[in-house]
Amino acid sequence: MRMFNLGSVSPMGGIGSFVEHWKQPTPYRWQILRLSVALTFTMMVLFAPKTERAPPEKAQVIWINSWSEGRGERDIVASNLENQKRKEANAALQKEREEFRRQFYRKLARASGMDPDQLAREYGAKDAAQAKPNAESAAKPATPQAAGPPAK
Repeated sequence: MRMFNLGSVSPMGGIGSFVEHWKQPTPYRWQILRLSVALTFTMMVLFAPKTERAPPEKAQVIWINSWSEGRGERDIVASNLENQKRKEANAALQKEREEFRRQFYRKLARASGMDPDQLAREYGAKDAAQAKPNAESAAKPATPQAAGPPAK
């Protein structure tokens, strides 16, 4: 035996039943409606979480000076040259890694039964077509504008 007969339940029937019941004259209909609205509002206010907004704390800044106080022009040039050498070494290492990766994928393509040269031509053309609009916008120099009031 089924406990609930969901086949006979419909929202329209429930709404119709409510309207029919509401139309019946009852002496305390409006008072009950006001009381139920007031209780619902009170419950919502009581159980709503209270948020308190406080101004953010002032950031504490710590300055770290990594240069000596009497640092001269020669020291600055020497550190710049050292940084440039480090940058070039990183670029060379990155280029070496890219070449290693390229060779690895060529070997993987051969082992998978594909022609790496054909794949390079096919996908290289697609990459070049996608990179062309980006290269054109990057190659276009920005025109400097003269300072002063706009032309009339």
